[in-house]
Amino acid sequence: MQKFPISLVAVLALLACATVPDTGLRRAGAPISSSTAFDPARFAGQWWLVAAYGAEAGCGAVGENWVQTGPGRFEVTGQQCGPLGRGGFRTEASVVGPGRIRRGSATGDEVLWVLWVDADYRVAVIGAPDGRFGRVLSRTPAPRADLMQAARDVLRFNGYDPAALRAF
Repeated sequence: MQKFPISLVAVLALLACATVPDTGLRRAGAPISSSTAFDPARFAGQWWLVAAYGAEAGCGAVGENWVQTGPGRFEVTGQQCGPLGRGGFRTEASVVGPGRIRRGSATGDEVLWVLWVDADYRVAVIGAPDGRFGRVLSRTPAPRADLMQAARDVLRFNGYDPAALRAF
C-alpha cells in the first residue's frame, strides 16, 4: 500500500470540496421555465434589444426583425453586438417546444427560452437554462417603465440578478 503525505491528502480533500465557478448569469439550481402560452405568429415583427447582461449590452439598443416564413419558422435579420461592436446578421429560427426557439448564431445554434411575453406582445424576456444570456426585447426602443419592471421580476423569478441587467 502506497502512503501519501498528509499535506497532499489535505490539499486533495480541499480541492474535492471546491465548487466549480458559475460563469452563467443565472443562480445555480434556480428553476427556469419557458412560456407555454407563447404564440409564434404574434411574436413576428420588429423587436428592439432594450436590456441585456454582459457583453451583449455593450452596443445599446439594436433591432431585430422576425419574419414568419411558415408555421413556427422565422427569418431573423437585424443588428447584434459582437467582439468588434455592432454588426448585421441574418439567420433562421424555428420553434422547438413551448416558448423555445432554436436560432442560428455566429457561434452555432442557440436555444432561446421565451420566459415571458406580456399579453399584448409589447415586451418579451428571453433567457437560457445555462445562463449564457438574458435579454429583454421590446416593440419600441423605449418600453414603458411598468413593463420593464415586470421583465426584471420575471428575470429574478427565473434565477437572474435584475441588478446586473443593463437597460439602454
